[in-house]
Amino acid sequence: MFDVVVKTKAGKKIKGLRVPVNECGIGKARDNLIQLRGWKIAPYHANIFRNADGLFIEDKSKGNTLVNGEVHQRYGPLRSKDVISIGGYYISAGVDDSAEGKFVDEDEIDDVRTMIGVQHHAEIEVDESLYDAERFMWRNRVHDELLHMMDLRRTDIGSMDEDELRHHVQKMIGEIIQEMASKLPADVDQQQLATDVLNEAVGLGPLEELLADDDITEIMVNKYDEIYIEKAGQLTKSDVVFSSDDAVLSAIERIVSPLGRRIDESSPMVDARLKDGSRVNAIIPPLALRGPCLTIRKFAKSKLTAQDIINFGAIDKRMVDFLRMCVLHHQNIVISGGTGSGKTTLLNMMSNFIPAEERIVTVEDAAELKLVQPHIVSLEARPPNMEGKGAIPIRELVKNCLRMRPDRIVVGECRGGEALDMLQAMNTGHDGSLTTAHANTPRDLIARLEVMVMMSGMDLPSKAIREQVASAVDIIVQQTRFSEGSRKVVNISEVTGTEGDMVQMQDIFIYQQNGFDENGKVKGEFLATGRIPEFYDDLRKRGLPVDMTIFDN
Repeated sequence: MFDVVVKTKAGKKIKGLRVPVNECGIGKARDNLIQLRGWKIAPYHANIFRNADGLFIEDKSKGNTLVNGEVHQRYGPLRSKDVISIGGYYISAGVDDSAEGKFVDEDEIDDVRTMIGVQHHAEIEVDESLYDAERFMWRNRVHDELLHMMDLRRTDIGSMDEDELRHHVQKMIGEIIQEMASKLPADVDQQQLATDVLNEAVGLGPLEELLADDDITEIMVNKYDEIYIEKAGQLTKSDVVFSSDDAVLSAIERIVSPLGRRIDESSPMVDARLKDGSRVNAIIPPLALRGPCLTIRKFAKSKLTAQDIINFGAIDKRMVDFLRMCVLHHQNIVISGGTGSGKTTLLNMMSNFIPAEERIVTVEDAAELKLVQPHIVSLEARPPNMEGKGAIPIRELVKNCLRMRPDRIVVGECRGGEALDMLQAMNTGHDGSLTTAHANTPRDLIARLEVMVMMSGMDLPSKAIREQVASAVDIIVQQTRFSEGSRKVVNISEVTGTEGDMVQMQDIFIYQQNGFDENGKVKGEFLATGRIPEFYDDLRKRGLPVDMTIFDN
């Protein structure tokens, strides 16, 4: 056993690795124990090995491996003060003979760096979290052997369903690991290794365990070894990592391929969804400079009810009762909020209030809504094909759904010219329509709707647009995500009309923040302003039962 420390030239990244065998490969190839990136790095660049005389390094790149600033084909025995230079990385190696495992003499390494002109920016340390490199090496070997075995056996995966394929691959992985058992180090968990390879071969790799955790609401892959998660509204770095950029790219392709989407250099961005409706965004090089990036916004496996959202403290019962009446009596509602504020979750909850006998048409960029009504038609926008043709944007679908005799139109999100078609639908007999949009306040939403209508290409005067907005939109529900992660409905406002060039509105309910509690969570209360919405007065005059007490302060 020996230890290896890897550091970049700028000192920005440190890697520590305990090598459990007597040989450690260095290079670009996946089966190297130390995998480095860079155009100067060969697939199999160098090899550090241990024999009875000590540690040695052998160059396999024809002169591109330096030790203490000089080219060596073979060098050893290595001392802790020796610095190996490979393609902008600086590597030190030593035998772990002490109980604490410290083998690097910092003063000596600084002297060598000064000698060869290397600036020392940060301390070298062994990072325990990167000892997983050993597991990556064996995972890659088993994975490569699996592909070879499937090719030899001419496995027809196209004729298998998902469960059958998973069972078949699992059986082959078991055979491979059994054959490799004598070569595997004692500290490698064979069961975990089999699970890792299976997830990478037919699943989403290390993301599988994150997706299985119901407490995680968002997964963000910044690069293959840098994955963040959101849990209880807080962002933390996850312990799980991918083995390489290629593994991330494979996971992305497994998500988008069944949906008829594609991702490559000519189309390096894609929006997609998982089977459970979770929203996925992926972006790869050359746009993503640090490697493929993946963002997954998970949705609850069971649809959240109004009571669930009340229990979360995002809304109170009076507000839910009011929104139920708004939906039942065909008020046009826009849910407004920032990214990740919970707009789609609230829209899903409010859709429960639509009567089962009504015909609903939903329009989305990537299908996320989970409506439970029996009479529903779901439409999803289509991106362009490889020739850049065939795209069908949300706006075309909104126009088309007007010809489908809908009682309700639900648009997942208005972000462009489709806002004009949505407003026209609301103004032409399709009352009770629902949609979401990005804005920070109800007043900002009015201005944003005006801008989105202008994006439609229609040369309309601002006053006409504002009158259209005031006539179409009845209720604005403002959702906010606070800095500590909690999400709350902070405004429910009624649009009452226009006065001059200004759209008039009044707050029906508000959330009043009173500071923070001892846990750093936002503290406040939901209040009724005392104002009565106009449609409630109409209902009361028509003799329909309405609860006016919900508006009492």
